[in-house]
Amino acid sequence: MNHPDTSLAKPPTPEPPGPPARAGLLGRLGAWSAGHFKAVLVGWLLVVIGLGAFAPQVTGALSGAGWQADGSQSVTARQLAEQHFAGNASSALQIVVAADRPVTDPAVQQVIAKAGATAAADPRISTVVPPQPGATISKDGRTAILLAGAKANPDDMVRAADDLKGPLNALSKDGISVHATGASVLWSDFNKANHDAMMKSEIMSWPVTLAILVLAFGSLVAAGLPLLLTMAGLAASAGSLVLISHLFPVSIWAMNFAMMFALALGIDYALFLVVRFRSARMGRSLSSAEAVAETMDTAGKAVLLSGATVLVSLSAVMLVPSPAFRSMAGGIMLAVLFVLAATLTLLPAVLGRLGHRVDALALPWVKSGAHRSSRFAAWGERLWKHPFRYGAVALAVLLALAAPVIGLRTAMPSITVVPAHDSARAGYTAVQRAFGAGAPGTLQIITPNGQAASVGAQIAATPGIAGVMPAQPSADGSGWSMIQAVPSVDPSNPQLSSTVHTLRAELPHDTLVGGAAVENLDLQHLLTQKTPLVIGVVMGLGFLLLLVALRAPLISALGTAASLLSTGAAFGVARLVFQDGHGSGLLGFKPQGFLDGWAPVFFFAMIFAIAMDYTVFLLASAKEHYERSGDPKEAMVGSLAHSGRVIFAAAGVMVAVFFTFAVSGPLPPKEMGIVLGVAVLLDAALVRLVLLPVVLRLTGRAAWHTPAWLDRILPRISFSHG
Repeated sequence: MNHPDTSLAKPPTPEPPGPPARAGLLGRLGAWSAGHFKAVLVGWLLVVIGLGAFAPQVTGALSGAGWQADGSQSVTARQLAEQHFAGNASSALQIVVAADRPVTDPAVQQVIAKAGATAAADPRISTVVPPQPGATISKDGRTAILLAGAKANPDDMVRAADDLKGPLNALSKDGISVHATGASVLWSDFNKANHDAMMKSEIMSWPVTLAILVLAFGSLVAAGLPLLLTMAGLAASAGSLVLISHLFPVSIWAMNFAMMFALALGIDYALFLVVRFRSARMGRSLSSAEAVAETMDTAGKAVLLSGATVLVSLSAVMLVPSPAFRSMAGGIMLAVLFVLAATLTLLPAVLGRLGHRVDALALPWVKSGAHRSSRFAAWGERLWKHPFRYGAVALAVLLALAAPVIGLRTAMPSITVVPAHDSARAGYTAVQRAFGAGAPGTLQIITPNGQAASVGAQIAATPGIAGVMPAQPSADGSGWSMIQAVPSVDPSNPQLSSTVHTLRAELPHDTLVGGAAVENLDLQHLLTQKTPLVIGVVMGLGFLLLLVALRAPLISALGTAASLLSTGAAFGVARLVFQDGHGSGLLGFKPQGFLDGWAPVFFFAMIFAIAMDYTVFLLASAKEHYERSGDPKEAMVGSLAHSGRVIFAAAGVMVAVFFTFAVSGPLPPKEMGIVLGVAVLLDAALVRLVLLPVVLRLTGRAAWHTPAWLDRILPRISFSHG
């Protein structure tokens, strides 16, 4: 038997509806767009064509580097090496010549000379230092390294690696192999492998996406509308990124993630608006413009709030002072802005023009315009009757999956994320085989000339250092000397961090410890340091947005906190798969023993943005029903009946898209696919469609209570229309 909710002595009076003929701001915008179809269409065509003209340049224009901690000691050391040591910096290229005979053989010498000439002909290379006995020629005399100094910034050095690694590899012949390696080549291979994998995953996901869209919309015409938003948003954002790249470097990953988010959010927003538009017309005599106005005044507000929440979540990543992270977040935000603008202007214009034809080419079993789902309404009734039964099960599953996150370890990617046949990894392996495990991670220590000898001796006596080269004073008289030291362990070995920490603690304060491996360590340290701040800011701003929109502090806080459950569970699964190796054979990878270091901060922001997307849809619908009825049961059951199908379908598309990344080649796309796919699946299935409705059931009217002092300062935003 159901008992009346008495959580508050006096139920709040539902907010009175506004004048029926007066639409809100978004409603008026939608009606205007519907009434000016040609103007809106021409405007968007100009935007898409104007910016889209630059889109084909996106791959070549965007940056391949930027994975660094700005202001760190290692970045300062690299900059000094670029300026004063002929480009012998972490961004320099290493050309590894390995032979089945001594490198003094005339045939090998000829290949070395050609390799040096090939590199020297590139304007981004400063000088090419030939192999030096005792330093860059192996003890067995069969492997030699040429150093091609960096004359350009790290981004251009990655482009130089793009251009040079093929011609250099083509010099291999008759038992002589030539491979370019080093950090710039690693990022070149890494970016290409991941870009190819993401493109492959996108192609694999399209058939599944289209099938889910047709099933979700029930109409081929309606199913095409998300693609309209996605293509408009992608073309505009890609062209914008090219233009922005002329002002400052933008990571190529920005475009990859922008493409993914534009598709996901375009589908979410179109689903929400189209379903509401069809409902507004069903069995009523509303004109297309009136139906659009009602749609925008209700679902449009939820979409706008969702977009703002996504933007706020991603903006917190800007707190990480790393060019790659900031530009990736910026690229996604740009795509979201364009998709949101298209959703609020272009989509209403198209819906107004289509009218009832939005249901054209409908599937035979689809009931046109059905907005309230009887199945999700029945599910809401069941949750209302048995909240503890279903809520406890969902909570137990999420907590069990989240438990492994306690032992999660993170580090920057090892060389194994690059395919074995790629230049960087082949050269890396040859260097390790000939010079020792730590040779690919050689440290570059910059110190004043006067103390170079004592610093060199101190470095040689430090545990974890296998060898130290003589100090090299700068040729330009800057007063700096460089000492190169070879660690005793592989660059991805955690022991290297301890060695670097010891050097920095014991060497003179004006001595800088750098090198490519140390730049990774500094970035990892920065990410570890900034992750709690990013999480706190994301959650705080997300809560404030919900509070302003819903005017209900309790449900805003609980809705925000619920996102931590799906996020924790996703990272718990990530630890089991990528750190412990469970299922690695099925997914076709070798575990590194840790999760890539950039995953927690960046994936958290992405997961939270998507989770809040669903939270907004559910709670905005609940608030609309509560405004009309003042009944907490109608708010809970009605929100599931009206938004459950949209959340379920949108999540289905996202899960399908993300899981295709799990089967693509390199490790980072697999991590992204598993973490994001599991997070969306759990968030939609257990958090938004079970736990959050249960919370609404248990909190009753208290969920929507606004304290008097808060009521005076918050703006009044209504999610109902008319």
